[in-house]
Amino acid sequence: MGTLDYIVIALFAIAMIGIVVWVFKQKQKSSGDFFLAGRDATWLAIGASIFASNIGSEHLIGLAGAGASSGMAMAHWEIQGWMILILGWVFVPFYSRSMVLTMPEFLERRYNKESRTILSVISLVSYVLTKVAVTVYAGGLVFKEVFGIQELWGIDFFWIAAIGLVLLTALYTVIGGMKSVLYTSVLQTPILLIGSLVILVLSLKAVGGWDQVLEACRVTPVNEYGDSMINLIRSNRDTNWVFIGASIIGFWYWCTDQFIVQRVLSGKDETQARRGAIFGAYLKLTPVFLFLIPGMVAFAMQKHGITVNGETFTMSSADAAFPTLVAKLLPAGFKGLVVCGILAALMSSLASLFNSSAMLFTIDFYKKYRPKASEKTLLYVGRVATVVVVVLGILWIPVMKSVGSVLYNYLQDVQSVLAPGIAAAFLLGICSKKATPKGGMWGLIAGFIIGITRLGAKVYYTSGATFSDSWFKYLFYDTNWLFFCGGMLLFCMLVIVVVSRFTTPAPAEQIVGLTFGSTTDEQKAVTRASWNKWDVIHSAIIILITVVFYWYFWE
Repeated sequence: MGTLDYIVIALFAIAMIGIVVWVFKQKQKSSGDFFLAGRDATWLAIGASIFASNIGSEHLIGLAGAGASSGMAMAHWEIQGWMILILGWVFVPFYSRSMVLTMPEFLERRYNKESRTILSVISLVSYVLTKVAVTVYAGGLVFKEVFGIQELWGIDFFWIAAIGLVLLTALYTVIGGMKSVLYTSVLQTPILLIGSLVILVLSLKAVGGWDQVLEACRVTPVNEYGDSMINLIRSNRDTNWVFIGASIIGFWYWCTDQFIVQRVLSGKDETQARRGAIFGAYLKLTPVFLFLIPGMVAFAMQKHGITVNGETFTMSSADAAFPTLVAKLLPAGFKGLVVCGILAALMSSLASLFNSSAMLFTIDFYKKYRPKASEKTLLYVGRVATVVVVVLGILWIPVMKSVGSVLYNYLQDVQSVLAPGIAAAFLLGICSKKATPKGGMWGLIAGFIIGITRLGAKVYYTSGATFSDSWFKYLFYDTNWLFFCGGMLLFCMLVIVVVSRFTTPAPAEQIVGLTFGSTTDEQKAVTRASWNKWDVIHSAIIILITVVFYWYFWE
C-alpha cells in the first residue's frame, strides 16, 4: 500500500461521511423513516442496495476461493438475476399493497400471529449466527491479507480490522438507518464494480488470456466422476452439484428474506420497487465475472507458474485468491480503489444486516407487546437494537475465528435447512387461498424441526466416533445436502396442504390482495399500470443472458 492508495481511501471515507451527515440532517420522525427510508426510495437506490447488501465477504473470500478450488460449480448461486425478477414481478405487488414493514408481519397478515413469531425468531438467530459470522470473520481476514499487516500495537491485525469494521458500520447505521444504507450503496456499488473489473482485466492479462484459464481448469479434475473445474453441470453424486438446492435457497433469500426484501419495501411505489429489482437483477449477473472467475484465474496463474513483478504467483490458500490478486497485481492508486470496493462490500452487507435485525426486533417483538409505543420510542429502540446486534457480532468473533476454515460451508448448510419451510409458507401462501393459518404455521414448524435435526446429525456424525449405517444416518447425514433441501421443500409443502385440508381457512376479508385468487380488479389495475414494455424488455434481456451463460458452461 502506497501513499496514493491511502489518499484514495481517505477520499472514499470523506465521501461516506458526507452522505451520512446529509442523511442525519434530514430528520427522521418515525420508524418508517428509520427502517424504510420513509418509503420514498427510487429504483436506482433500491437496485444498488440490493446488490451491495448481497455482495459481502462470502464473495470476496468464499466465492473467489470456490473458483480457485472447485471452478464453476458455485456459479449457480450467483447467476440468479432471474430470481430477483420473481421478487419484482410476482411478490412486489403483494408486499406493496399489504404495506407491511417486515416479512414476519406479512405472514401474520396471511396466516396468524404465531407464524410471525416463528419467522422472527428464526430470522434473528440466523442473522447473528450466519450473516454476521461470515462477514465479520472474512472481513478481518481480507484486510489482514491486503494490508499485509500481522500485528499492530502488539495485537493481531485480524481483531483490529474485524472489530473496526463492525464499529464503523454500526455508527452510520445507528445514525442514519435505512437512508444511510440506501444512499451509501449508491456510492459503494460503482466503486466495487470498477475495482473488481480492474482485477479481472489485469489478472486475465497476466495469465495470458481466457484460453489459458480454460486450459488449466479443463485438465484439473474435481471429483472421481469425470468432472473438471470448468464443468458447471456435474454428476449428481458431486456435492457441488447445486442447481436444485441453489434455486430453493435463492427463492427464500431473494423473495422472502427481510435482509433483501426490505430494500423493495422502501420503494415509493410498485413501479420504483419493481424497477429497482430489475436493476438489482442486472447487477447480480456480475459476481461470477468479478469474483468467481478471478479465483479461477488465480488458480491458473499458480498452475502455470506466472511471474508477477519478479515473483512467482502463489496463494497461501484458495480463500486467499482475491486478496492475493489485489496485493500482487494492482498499481498504486488502484489498490486503494479496490480496498475501498472491498470495504464498501463489507460495510454495506453489515449495515443492511444491522438495520434488518433491528427492524425485526422493534416491529415484530417490541411493538407487538407495546402497541401504543410512540414513534420516538420505536426509533430509540431501533437504535438500541442495532447496538445489541453489534455487540453480539463482536462477541461471536472468537467462535468465527475458530471455525473459519469451514465457515462458508457452515453458512450454506444452515441456510439450506432454514430456507425450505419459509419458502413453502410464502409460495403456497401467495399462490393459493386454500393454505390455512394452521397449515402455514405447521409448515414453518416442520421445516424448523427437520432443519435442526439435520444440523444436529451433522454435528453428531462428524464427532470422530465410528457409527453403523442406519436409515436415520442415511437420511439426515449421508444424503447430499442440496438434494435434502429439495426434499425438505416438498415435505413442508405437503404438510401445509394436508393440514390445510383439515383446518379452518382464513376469513376472506383477511387475505384480500394477499393471494392471486383474492386480488381485486382494482388492485390488478394498479399493478398493470405500474409497468410498461421497457420493464418487460429488460427482464427478457436478463433471462437471455442467464440462458447463454448456462449454454456456454454446460459442458
